[in-house]
Amino acid sequence: MDKILCRRNFLGAAAVATTGICIGSRTSRAGEFTGKIKKAVKYHMITEDLSIRDKFQLLKELGFDGVELRTRDKFDRGEALRASESTGLPIHGVINSSDPDIKSAIELAKYFGGTSVLVVVPTDAKGSYLANYKERQDIIRRAIPDAEKHEIKILIENVWASFLIEPLSMARFVDELDSPMVGVYFDVGNNIRWGYAEHWIEVLGKRIGKLDIKEFDRTLQNNEGLRNGFNVEIGEGSVDWPRVREELQKIEYSGWATAEVKGGGRERLAEIAARMNNVLDL
Repeated sequence: MDKILCRRNFLGAAAVATTGICIGSRTSRAGEFTGKIKKAVKYHMITEDLSIRDKFQLLKELGFDGVELRTRDKFDRGEALRASESTGLPIHGVINSSDPDIKSAIELAKYFGGTSVLVVVPTDAKGSYLANYKERQDIIRRAIPDAEKHEIKILIENVWASFLIEPLSMARFVDELDSPMVGVYFDVGNNIRWGYAEHWIEVLGKRIGKLDIKEFDRTLQNNEGLRNGFNVEIGEGSVDWPRVREELQKIEYSGWATAEVKGGGRERLAEIAARMNNVLDL
């Protein structure tokens, strides 16, 4: 049975002190995915005016298991590594988006002790679909030897690029690269514009290496405009979270789930942690 969210703010270590979100029926029992899914946020979501180390410590106190950095983030890489080591909060991967220099991103992920590079396959609206398909596969294929060498997975995110927008196409794109080091970074909210998250999970199966967690609301999309569909909190939109969890169980998913929503300070981040606990049954 789903837990019920009510808005408050979680404060303190591992969401201990509560003046914010509460979870109505949460008990001390282990959740369905406790110990299987580790939750994280994107580093740029932390808006507190703190040192890198203190930002990592804040996430640790709020019960997050890790953080993900962008290759374009402005930070001292040595300081970030020291922050991770001193707080015990891993940098589980880096986000390279559509930058064709995947090799450098792989090396950065290895430096941080991460396990993945998130890549985006963009479309070429004025060019050839098939040529773009081949070119993007070639870019990824050239990076596979480095991925294998450093044991860093190249994970392709499903995005709003009007390319690989349904799961069979994504599965084919990945399978044709024919490497265990290439998979999918499945964004649970991004697909709702065109389909259903549970269908994507069913088709992609073990190709899914990591999860991005966000929400999307079809009613807001229809009434207020396409991108306004994202203006809803995790757990309050059109994602069918019980069915998402059911499909994740079927593929025996375990690993990282990273929030990709509007960030903020301590109270906002604590709310995000609580909402992730709720929808993922952590």
